[in-house]
Amino acid sequence: MSSVQFQQTVNCPVVCAGVGVHTGARARMVMKPAPAGTGIRFCRTDISDRDNMIDALGDQVSEVQLGTTLRNEDGVTIATVEHLLAACAGVGVDNLIIEIDGPEVPIMDGSSAVYCELLLSAGLRRQGAMRRRIRILEDVEVRDGVKVARLSPSADDYLSIHAKIEFESRAIGTQQMSLRLLPGMFARDIAFARTFGFAHEVEMLKSMGLARGGSLDNAVVLDGDTIMNPEGLRINDEFVRHKILDAVGDLMLAGAPIAGVYEARQPGHALNNKLVRALLDTPTAWCWETDEAEAGQVASVAARR
Repeated sequence: MSSVQFQQTVNCPVVCAGVGVHTGARARMVMKPAPAGTGIRFCRTDISDRDNMIDALGDQVSEVQLGTTLRNEDGVTIATVEHLLAACAGVGVDNLIIEIDGPEVPIMDGSSAVYCELLLSAGLRRQGAMRRRIRILEDVEVRDGVKVARLSPSADDYLSIHAKIEFESRAIGTQQMSLRLLPGMFARDIAFARTFGFAHEVEMLKSMGLARGGSLDNAVVLDGDTIMNPEGLRINDEFVRHKILDAVGDLMLAGAPIAGVYEARQPGHALNNKLVRALLDTPTAWCWETDEAEAGQVASVAARR
């Protein structure tokens, strides 16, 4: 039965609090178990005069500037969801209600590590329903100048990722990485990679109402070719690992784990959301898939024993 994938939620609620990297607003968040088929849903507990539930789906994305913001039909938003969604995808949480009393998911240390730790500390509970996968059947590609992202078919049930980034800063340069998102790999190899930005952009971002909660405690900051964080990097290729982290979170907005190959050059939130929307708008390029037939075969064999 180990190859058959069932939906999962958490065993018990888990709580955290922190500031939003862009709004600077402090928020308390409670991640709660949810029934099979719920998906990932945010609940803005500070809002009561409108529908305060927001589904983590690609067609709910309203902003992609330096983060992914979701918006429901009543105009209620939740910002910077990608690191938490990446943790859900990375540890295998399909169903979760996330109650939050502010406009933005706490940035924590700028990575997904804290969220992975919280979800795993709560424990994962297997549910009775089969996990649905999005099986890629044909190539889907989007471009924005030199930026390109593609989803292609694969031979197994996992997401394979190939990402390449190129920056003028010698602290980053050209970095690339390939991996298969096997169980346990995200938490071990990707979750710790922090978001990053450039010192010369900070004042401009703040004038736009962004980066108000940003600091050396929750981001890698570069000044030209120099890394300003006293502790330096957690690993030499932390930058491309964080781009992969973001992609895992953004692709979660397709509504289910993807069985396919993701390839990208200079990926970002806008490009990833464009790819998710292009995929969902191309019905011939994908199908829903579960392990129901395999589970039935295993159950039949067990019954005969």
